[in-house]
Amino acid sequence: MNRKSMSAVAVTAGLTLALAAPLAASAHIVVDPAQAEPGSYAVVTIRVPNESETAATTKVEVSLPTATPFASVRYVPIPGWTAELVRETLPEPVTTGESEITEAVTSVIWTAEPGSEIAAGQLRLFPLSVGPVPDTGSIVMPAEQTYSDGTVVSWSDTEEDAEYPAPVLYVNDEPSSVHHGDEADANHDETKVSAGAPTDTGSTDVLARVLGIAGLVVGVVGLVLAFVARRPAVR
Repeated sequence: MNRKSMSAVAVTAGLTLALAAPLAASAHIVVDPAQAEPGSYAVVTIRVPNESETAATTKVEVSLPTATPFASVRYVPIPGWTAELVRETLPEPVTTGESEITEAVTSVIWTAEPGSEIAAGQLRLFPLSVGPVPDTGSIVMPAEQTYSDGTVVSWSDTEEDAEYPAPVLYVNDEPSSVHHGDEADANHDETKVSAGAPTDTGSTDVLARVLGIAGLVVGVVGLVLAFVARRPAVR
């Protein structure tokens, strides 16, 4: 391979790595903000990115706790989406403050109308008002994401560094580093879009940064090789 070919390959590799960095970054369904005060009525947003390149998100279902239920759950209407609050009888009564709860909303289901699905490269924000927030460490809120091709992704894993981690609302516990980063990204997105509006998703995780730096380094090497290849040979 001559020097011109080598430089072309290097430049192409650099650009590929630089462009792949945001795509390689993990984009999860998360709760924003990630933490709430016990006893408060919190307004949280379920942030749902579309991770498929070939299918759109048509339905999102978020499960709410039954051991530490919310006495009040309300949703914000989103154009193009219908919302359903699924209310069920609790396995056993739960005392919240001075009241005893025997039934509660155990899940919220959002379904897209035709033409309003979450397309590739987009995310959608689903606001909820929940409370009073139970005095506990954290609240796991598993989610199921249904795509137009029939695929269902279960965001329910609670292990560290899971591929499909469950959304978590932290109360007395400290949010994990992953949720800190996701929350920062979400707050940045909120300054540019209204709740429920689709937008392109970004990420700042370590893998993305490594790939981005590697792409720049390879790109610079390619430019240097291209410059050397174009210089006339010294006689």
